[in-house]
Amino acid sequence: MEAKAFVERVLPHLPSSTPSRFTFKSWKQRGRPTAEGFGIMPLPGLVPEKLIDAVMDVDHYVGNVQHVSECRSILDDRFRPPGAVRLYQRVNIPVLGTLHQELVLHRLGEIRGYQIAAWELLKPETDRLDTRRGFRSEYNLGAWLAAPGVVGYALCSAPRKSDVGRLKFAALTRGADAAAGKVLKLAIEGMARWAMSR
Repeated sequence: MEAKAFVERVLPHLPSSTPSRFTFKSWKQRGRPTAEGFGIMPLPGLVPEKLIDAVMDVDHYVGNVQHVSECRSILDDRFRPPGAVRLYQRVNIPVLGTLHQELVLHRLGEIRGYQIAAWELLKPETDRLDTRRGFRSEYNLGAWLAAPGVVGYALCSAPRKSDVGRLKFAALTRGADAAAGKVLKLAIEGMARWAMSR
């Protein structure tokens, strides 16, 4: 499972104690045009199970998760809730356009004191998507990590170069790496706000 391997690369970047503020780290993964990034921050009062339940609730992302314009679960015997869910997702990226993809999201349970949910791209399913509705991901890996009062978010993604052209590809890879810390912090704040309001 590619998502679990990604989580294994994130775990060494966990802080040894509860962070007092948002911190961000990134590292290159060989052969990929984008870095893998991980942000973590304190959120007093956050209940880990509530955050992971929100992450797994993909049918209610629209209106609750920033930039997601469409998201729905897809029945698939390979991925059965509550342990896993297959989903289709469209994301509006300001200025750069609409990305769409199919993913599988796994509930991984507790690892090193964190409740974790992680996802990976379903490449054959994404390959079949209509490019008139948006550009497709070449790869997309991510993970949410939650402990009492702490949330972490890790991400690594890139678009298919043939779908976007050279200039947009640069903006969505080198540009995304430059903005990753800010993007991850906003994502953590948004997901935590939704989870705590449920």
